[in-house]
Amino acid sequence: MHRSRAWATNDDGSAALEFITVGVILLVPLVYLVIALGAIQEQTLGAEAAARHTARAIAMAPDAAAATADGDAVLAGIIEEYGLDPAAVDVSLTCSPAGVDCPSAGATLIVTVSARVHLPLVPSVFGLDRATSIAVRAEAAQKVSRLWGVE
Repeated sequence: MHRSRAWATNDDGSAALEFITVGVILLVPLVYLVIALGAIQEQTLGAEAAARHTARAIAMAPDAAAATADGDAVLAGIIEEYGLDPAAVDVSLTCSPAGVDCPSAGATLIVTVSARVHLPLVPSVFGLDRATSIAVRAEAAQKVSRLWGVE
């Protein structure tokens, strides 16, 4: 049986075009996903570092005044180093056992740092940047010396 020319199609060169089209359609979201996950990971590591180093700075300070100054200085340095948004960072300080002054000698100091990660390339139009932001949170515990505050 002989095929007629009407049924024959010419596919010369279309494989490269199909590969490029499908490749771009799949590659662009994949690249964005990698960039977004990198930004989230960076902010998560920043929150963890802020919690850990702030707790350590407060626990190692000789008294309450130095603890406040050291904790604020460490927190500001980490916010700058990791590129955290200072307005989006929330720090809370609690001590265990409950009911003791925080920080106090012999207590376990718990520092919680919460931040919001804004996804890259999301415009601030109509509040989309706030709606698509992701919350990250980190906690760190540090034992305060029994001799803390004693001169």
